[in-house]
Amino acid sequence: MARLLDETSHWDAWTRRTQVLAAVAAGTDVVQAWRAEQPDSLPATVMHTRVAVERAVRAHRAGHPRTRELWQEAWAACRDAAEHAPDDPVPWVCLLALAALDERQRMEEHRHRPPAPMLPPGPWGLLAEAEKRDPYNREAHHRMLQFFSTRRSGASPGPLSEAVNYAQWAAGSAPTGSALHALPLYVRVERYRRERGHERALDLHWVAEDALREAQRALDTWFLFCATDEASLLDLNHLAHALFGALRFADAARVFEALGPYYTVLPWAYRTGRPDDRALAEDVFLRARSRCLDH
Repeated sequence: MARLLDETSHWDAWTRRTQVLAAVAAGTDVVQAWRAEQPDSLPATVMHTRVAVERAVRAHRAGHPRTRELWQEAWAACRDAAEHAPDDPVPWVCLLALAALDERQRMEEHRHRPPAPMLPPGPWGLLAEAEKRDPYNREAHHRMLQFFSTRRSGASPGPLSEAVNYAQWAAGSAPTGSALHALPLYVRVERYRRERGHERALDLHWVAEDALREAQRALDTWFLFCATDEASLLDLNHLAHALFGALRFADAARVFEALGPYYTVLPWAYRTGRPDDRALAEDVFLRARSRCLDH
């Protein structure tokens, strides 16, 4: 871990690698051991923050009784890392990840005024800090989207209109080649999931005019300009999924070719009646890929 992070020079790769490493390390004491051996190591401090946040998020998802305690520990770790690594966007990205736990926006830092009309109050100050260090940071914007998608209205998450507006705003302000152009695809998948679209015999969700427009924009302004070998597998899968659903098989084939032998369970799992069944998701992916590559 230390060697890999020492070789990482760009913020986008740094953000991605620390996130993936934390998902693996959260169930171990390896980062604790690393900090004990090298207490002055900034990468170890950042990884400690990543692991603390990952554990808090997992506890929240599972309804664990220690959620609040882990949340407070993670928040303190984020602030400490931000102080010791002032140029690093990851501590601010981590604070955005924790913001999703504050579903009713009780904390003041999660109720800042938005930068544009039609956007809701939220953790805009945290996003600004991440953006200051790494403009158009992919994970920072996905964390914001997650915040608006899970924000509670009464006893359950509210409508997706806020998430739709946010995704369109972020994609609309992103430069050519930015992965943020894929953000609207995630909102469309979430809407499909909530509406249990897989249960409809005739589903027009993916061939609607706005769905076609979102898929086309992600293709034209992101995929055709990005280094696909460094792109997020989730983003590539969401684009392949959107183009396949829009019956744009030739364009989808280009994305499937870029994916090579790799796939992600989501969003394909939502096309099945049992999203937790990885085998069903894989089967949907393979059939979609075969259909497009044979086109």
